[in-house]
Amino acid sequence: PDVVPDLHFDNRQVDLIAEGFDVAIGGGIELTDALIARELARVQIVLVASSAYLKAHRAPTHPQELARHRGLLRRSLNSGRLVPWTLKDKAGQEVVASVRPVMVLDDPEAIARAAASGMGIAMLPLPHALPLLEGGALVRVLPEWYAEALPLSIYYTSRKLVPAKVRVFVEHVLEEFRAGGHAARFRQ
Repeated sequence: PDVVPDLHFDNRQVDLIAEGFDVAIGGGIELTDALIARELARVQIVLVASSAYLKAHRAPTHPQELARHRGLLRRSLNSGRLVPWTLKDKAGQEVVASVRPVMVLDDPEAIARAAASGMGIAMLPLPHALPLLEGGALVRVLPEWYAEALPLSIYYTSRKLVPAKVRVFVEHVLEEFRAGGHAARFRQ
């Protein structure tokens, strides 16, 4: 209760040490000898669309049918390339699906909002899709197919003497993820 968060939201690779951050939460931050990553959850990426979109465009029954759908694509911040839709099912079958791009974005929250507004089908990490799925703004498309994301982790510096506030905060976040069942929710 005595921790006062000073939050900074940014959709880019950060340098915790050079930029003076105590902690970062995200996926895929490049590890160096100066950083520690503690995994919070394994994250699945799912296909979603609005009910209105699916009423206007027959829902696909297989990833190959995505080619006739409007797609909201993501541009990788690291490479600048479009993120491919590589999907797999529980049996281990893997498919690279193609989709007709209607918009390219570099932020999953923006993609989620575009999908909720009926612009097309999106591939989203569950942490970004869940609030809109639970609220009914989005529905799953091809629910038996998914992709894997890099784990959601909490990052902090590996100094020999980690400040007590950082150590306590990290342990608190880890415990909340365990106790709240978030790790299981992000792998539905």
